[in-house]
This record gives sequence, C-alpha cells and structure tokens, in this order.
Amino acid sequence: MAKIKAFTGYRPPQHLAAEVASPPYDVINSDEARRMAAGKPNTFLHVNKPEIDLDPAIDLYDERVYAQATANITRFVQDGLLVPDEKPCLYAYKQVMGEHAQIGLVVAAAVDDYDDDHIKKHEKTRKEKEDDRARHVDVTDCNAGPVFLAYKASAAVDTLMARASAGEPTYDFTAEDGIRHTLWVIDDDALIDELIAAFAAIDPTYVADGHHRAKSGSRVRALRRAANPQHTGEEEYNYFLTVLFPHNQLKILDYNRVVKDLNGLSKDAFLKAVAERFELSETDAPKPGRVHDFGLYLDGRWYRLTAKPGSFDENDPVGCLDVSILQHNLLDPLLGIADPRTDKRIDFVGGIRGLKELEKRVSEGWEVAFALHPTTMEQLMAIADAGQIMPPKSTWFEPKLRSGLVVHFLK
Repeated sequence: MAKIKAFTGYRPPQHLAAEVASPPYDVINSDEARRMAAGKPNTFLHVNKPEIDLDPAIDLYDERVYAQATANITRFVQDGLLVPDEKPCLYAYKQVMGEHAQIGLVVAAAVDDYDDDHIKKHEKTRKEKEDDRARHVDVTDCNAGPVFLAYKASAAVDTLMARASAGEPTYDFTAEDGIRHTLWVIDDDALIDELIAAFAAIDPTYVADGHHRAKSGSRVRALRRAANPQHTGEEEYNYFLTVLFPHNQLKILDYNRVVKDLNGLSKDAFLKAVAERFELSETDAPKPGRVHDFGLYLDGRWYRLTAKPGSFDENDPVGCLDVSILQHNLLDPLLGIADPRTDKRIDFVGGIRGLKELEKRVSEGWEVAFALHPTTMEQLMAIADAGQIMPPKSTWFEPKLRSGLVVHFLK
C-alpha cells in the first residue's frame, strides 16, 4: 500500500506563482541558473541553487552554500513569497507540453515506504549528491523540490483526480519554456480521505525522477529520529514531498551521452572498432527511430549504429536496454569508461535539448556524442519490480516538475 498524507504546504501568492516557480536544481548548471535568475529576486532558484548568490569560485558543497540556502528560504517565508495553507491539503498538479498532458497528486509520502521498498528504485545514487541533498534538506528544514513518483494507472484514482481538477485552479501559467502548469488546492476533507484510501490500494510506486531527493528524505529522517528521544513515527520528517503520476500519462525522452576523448584512438581506428560491434553507416537522419539504433556524432558527421544480433541478451531486462548495449559494447571496451557514475570523461544530455545540443557540446570541446532511443515506462517498472538497477542516466522525463509551487517543511 502507498502511505500518503495531506500536509500544510507553503505556496506563493497566486499573482507570484509564475515568478517564484523554477526548474528543479539538477537540470541546469550554476552558470545557467545565474543567467536565469538575473534581476529576479523572487525565483526559487535562490533556494534550490543558492550558489548563484555567492562568488562562482566557491565550491558547490561549501558550507556557505547551505547557509545561503537557509537564509534564502527564511527570506521567502518572511517576505510572503511562500505562505502556509490554513490546513493540511493535497494538490492536483497538471502539466501540458505541446500535445502531451499529465496530471499528478502532490502529497507527503512516507519514508517507511521508501525504506521498505514499497517505493521502487531503478537507479543507484551517488554519495556526493546524496550528501548534498540531505544537507540541503536538513539545513533548510524543507523538501524544496518534489520527488517524481509513478504508479500503475488506476481507474479509481483517475475518477478522483477528475473531481479534484474540475473547479477553478489556484495557479495556471505558462513558463518561459512553453510548458503550462496548473495547480488545484484540494482542501475538502472527504475528497482527501478518498484519495488517501485509493492510494492505500496501490503497491508499489516507482521513483521516476529524483532518486537523490528521495534518498535525502530517508537520510534526514534517520538523523532526526536518532536525535529525538520522543520519536513516534508521526513527525513531519517521516514524510517527504512527492508528486504521484499514473504511468500511462508519462513521457520519457532520450538521455544522450557526450565523451571527452577517443581514449587514445584515432578517428579511423575508433570507427573501425565500432563497426566490429555495430552496423555503421553515415546518415542525415541521426535521431534513433527504434530500439537498438543509435546516433553517433564525430568530427562534424552523424553516423547510424545498429546493435548486431548476439551482441546483447534480449531476455535480460537490463542488458537489452539501449543504455546497457552502448555501455557494454562501446563506452567501456572502446572508450575505457567503466563506471559512468564517476568517470569525468562522460557527461549526459537530456533529450529535451535536442540533437543540436550534442553537436554544440562537441563543437565546445567534447570529442564524440551518442544519441539514444528512449527507455519505456514498461521497461522501467519491470526492472524495478525485479529488484534490478538501470544503468546511470537511463531516463529523462519531461515535462519537469517546477520547484517552489508547493514546499513541504519538516516541522
């Protein structure tokens, strides 16, 4: 069963929602955040990317960064940029990106569900990023950004969500990236109880996006439980901020790769080695149109790769993923990238940025780029259900959830 509850959300006043709401902390770098926040003191980037208010030379994990986050969230509350609801609520959150629409339920989810594997994971986390998010949650005393959870679609929940989103929304705005965000506050106790009961019949749920945020909820709960002799299990720190979406509404985009060098190989030697593992041809249509096809960009040219039969196991739910095929047949044996979680020679580019971004990264000094076909929700759930782990950066979900629309405080 999924254990969720209503909570007293801190939200921007209606007229400031579009101004406050920001992209999540992990989809833009510090320089991008500084440019985006220039002249905008009310953007939530000051909370989830607090380094933008400090000297760029300061390390991202310096104590001054977390102190700035604390000062900024305090300012947001004191200045009325975040105002608490009068009672615990749930929230319906709809996003529209072009032809695609999805609507989720903003809740406080139980850390116990995460620790007991009722919330399934499909990625490993990096300790450095775990430490960062746990520290940010602990010092700011809040979940600044929600974890993106999925569940197998339920007709009962669909009916309740239609009721929850039938009236006049609290927020309705289109962000600078063209994505429309609409939010309804659910403060009717009867509907809240029905939604909580409906989710109690759903098990499991799945982390779609936000593994480090989810892990931080668990780590901070452990810290606070150890420090609280009167711990009961009902304290607010036993829950973390999530948005729950039905799996059949979600859109996964490709998650592409760029690599710094050819591991000492010449261009010709590299392409020859690639051709031993993949069908290789030049192409003017590099975007992969089916699984097991890849785009490769090198020296101003695009190539199409197709995995050769027998080079992977179709019966292995992890091994037959395109990210696994690329890793095991090319990135590791040819380019020497054994662990993409820690190797600084590889970087990852979400598909929302398009193939032009891969060309741009190569023009800026990266040597080679790879375009992949998107992973499916069915693949994600099958792997999580089997207790297995996807390779790093296997999925890129769009649209991204805005931070700062609803904040969950731990006290």
